[in-house]
Amino acid sequence: MSYSHTVSRTALSLVALTTLGACATTNSNLPQGAAAYDNFPAVEERSGVEDYRVGPLDVLNIRVFQEPDLTFEEVTVDAGGSLQFPLIGDVPAAGMTASELSDELERRLGARFLRDPQVAVSVVLARSQQVTVEGQVEDPGVYDIAGPTTLLGALARAKSPTQVAALDEIVVFRTVNGQRMGARFDLRRIRNGLDPDPQILGGDVVVVGFDSLKGAFRDVLQAAPFFNVFAVLARN
Repeated sequence: MSYSHTVSRTALSLVALTTLGACATTNSNLPQGAAAYDNFPAVEERSGVEDYRVGPLDVLNIRVFQEPDLTFEEVTVDAGGSLQFPLIGDVPAAGMTASELSDELERRLGARFLRDPQVAVSVVLARSQQVTVEGQVEDPGVYDIAGPTTLLGALARAKSPTQVAALDEIVVFRTVNGQRMGARFDLRRIRNGLDPDPQILGGDVVVVGFDSLKGAFRDVLQAAPFFNVFAVLARN
């Protein structure tokens, strides 16, 4: 039997073993397909993207109609999630949408200081929302997002999956009311428009799996020049 034939059989055995390993490590316990969207709804299934909720260190623009002394281009929410506002002092802001915070400021100002105040709040810079993308992506890390994004958007921030990524093994983890939950998505179906693009929120963790079969082929191809050297030596 020639050396090159032995190498070919070894490579095929490696691929077969790796494939079996990939089958054994599938995240089969996590919901997938239609069930995955029960806790991770797609953007188009909502009336609109979920309103961004203010968090610590966010920068806000606050305008009080016809009250220049109470109008600020930039106000930073402190680390505790509150902001200091003239006349009314400490105002808890974390967890509120801009609209809810506007209503709260109107209520407090109207209670003692102004008649029918009109307040508009907008988010200038969102610093509190982060998404973690790890696994088989080109640039894994923790990324700031200005409010909710989508799975495709989060992966784009990490410069997309690598060549050995398992595109049907994209797992998203989220903590809701202290409970950890996860779901598995097929990126190929989402890219082709067959499945909707799930919404990704601040605090989510996206993990891109490893395709053992692709990895095995990559290893064989990278080792091919090395095998060829020994094949030449064997013929000599």
